[in-house]
Amino acid sequence: MPGAVPPGCSLPAYARDLVRMHDAVIAGGRPPLRPRDVVSRSWSRVLGLGLKADGLNARDWLGEDELARRREASPLRDAVGDLRQVLGGMSHVLLVVTDADGVILWREGTPAVRRRADDLGFFEGAEWTEERVGTNAIGTAIAEAAPVELLAGEHFEQDQHPWYCTASPVHDPRTGELLGVIDVSGPALTLHPAIGALVETGRRFAEAQIWRWHQHRLDRLRQVGEPLLAAGPAIVVDDHGWVAASAGVSVGDRIAVPAGGEPIAVPGLGACLPERLGEGWLIRPAGPGRRVTLDLDLSGTPLLTLQGGDTGWRRPLTRRHAEILVLLHRAGPAGLSAERLSRALYGDAEHLVTVRAEVSRLRRLLGALVDTRPYRLADGVTMTVREN
Repeated sequence: MPGAVPPGCSLPAYARDLVRMHDAVIAGGRPPLRPRDVVSRSWSRVLGLGLKADGLNARDWLGEDELARRREASPLRDAVGDLRQVLGGMSHVLLVVTDADGVILWREGTPAVRRRADDLGFFEGAEWTEERVGTNAIGTAIAEAAPVELLAGEHFEQDQHPWYCTASPVHDPRTGELLGVIDVSGPALTLHPAIGALVETGRRFAEAQIWRWHQHRLDRLRQVGEPLLAAGPAIVVDDHGWVAASAGVSVGDRIAVPAGGEPIAVPGLGACLPERLGEGWLIRPAGPGRRVTLDLDLSGTPLLTLQGGDTGWRRPLTRRHAEILVLLHRAGPAGLSAERLSRALYGDAEHLVTVRAEVSRLRRLLGALVDTRPYRLADGVTMTVREN
């Protein structure tokens, strides 16, 4: 967590200098000190959006029903109570947990600090992205895909200058996908050097909890499914395609996300029809054919056709997912590292988090047909690409 205050600086004096810096930059003058790189990048993005620096920009927040739906769907839901114990016991501190869209789902703090936050529109259901409220630790952490701490005048909106905010993105430990952001905020002159470490501890704790619950659910599903695996090659997976147990086939840790009545392809099993099993699925071959072929048609909207044995499916793809498949097809068995895939897609190696998230979403569709470490098409999967 990069701290907002340089070592040896007086916090009150430095906070005042940051406010002067903000005023000078916004007015087009010469600031007394240069903004940090993370702040400069954020201000450039925000100014390009046409947001105003004086006062508050228009806020937007969710209704109670949508807020309740997002809370229920959030993988961070079960960690919030423990996070309150780790981070929420200090006075003058506001603990906030958002979803991946930057919408505040939970907020914890003393009545006095909550009232001050209410005046900023910093409450449950509000969206705190850069696009909505300018440079702030939550929105900037999402934009930068990294922990961010901001103090006083580093915020774009002047009304946020009396605050500090320290935020860290939380990622799914299984896929790398962004789940939300943990943020601690408070009056600017109460910022302590330990706040960053505390937020990072909360982030690591939340990700560890998600991993433990994932393993517990797989263990429970394994106990239900193992007696059924004695009849032949088959696998047992959860609702997200994570493998709890297998027999007669090696498929790695994940297959495509199952759905009742829809065939999926599994390397070594061919086309399979998922069968409901408790809180998961039993996956067995639908026919004698074990070969899996993919046909990617790029002549219009990318269209992927899968054939395995006697069954298959056809589905549209995003341009990005089609591009990833073409790159993996060309790379052959050697595959591509996340860094090489980032360079091929974006021209640099700075988009590793984005690359991992895109491949994770693609694997929700294709599962073990796309291998990881390195990224490549699985053994036994053949693909043709038609561009005209």
